[in-house]
Amino acid sequence: MARYTGPKTKICRIFGEPILGNAKWLGKNSNPPGQHGAQRKRKQLGEYALQLREKQKAKYTYGVLERQFRKTFEEAARIKGVTGENLIKLLESRLDNTIFRMGLAASRPEARQLVAHKHITVNGAVTNVPSYTCRPGDVVAYRPKSAHNTSIVAKQRGRNTKFSWVDWNETTNTGTFITMPEREAVPENIKEQLIVELYSK
Repeated sequence: MARYTGPKTKICRIFGEPILGNAKWLGKNSNPPGQHGAQRKRKQLGEYALQLREKQKAKYTYGVLERQFRKTFEEAARIKGVTGENLIKLLESRLDNTIFRMGLAASRPEARQLVAHKHITVNGAVTNVPSYTCRPGDVVAYRPKSAHNTSIVAKQRGRNTKFSWVDWNETTNTGTFITMPEREAVPENIKEQLIVELYSK
């Protein structure tokens, strides 16, 4: 199960956005990472560099490495509709991201850990694959044993109402993936068209 395990703050400073968590260092030190970051001149990026940067941002945001990201893009290209929007929909429908959107974890890496450690069930079956693609109507819940684990349940942040494509019932501790999200509803600052242009070369 491949995932990025390197320095998170460094990646956030490269993009100038808190794509991997805490943003407190961005205000204190907005220079690029490295010993000579403050003296480094910020060159105007070319077309290819902008496209590559956007792809890297999407990969780090959703915690996907290159091979898996490429496969997701190819699947998005096969689906009817706009490829870029399909790509975002597929990334948003990953199980780890769905759990994050439901408010069961504070971050996507934390949600990924919940799945990998077999604390989550989908339609009643334990699922430990973070990249599992949720489909409309899928019911997500804690495994019965995990539902009584206070250290796991205590991490719930509460559902954010702006994510209308998922629902979480705190009384029954079950959630539903209602529908694929529309691109306008996804708050991530990703220019998916640049990714499409990069892979189309």
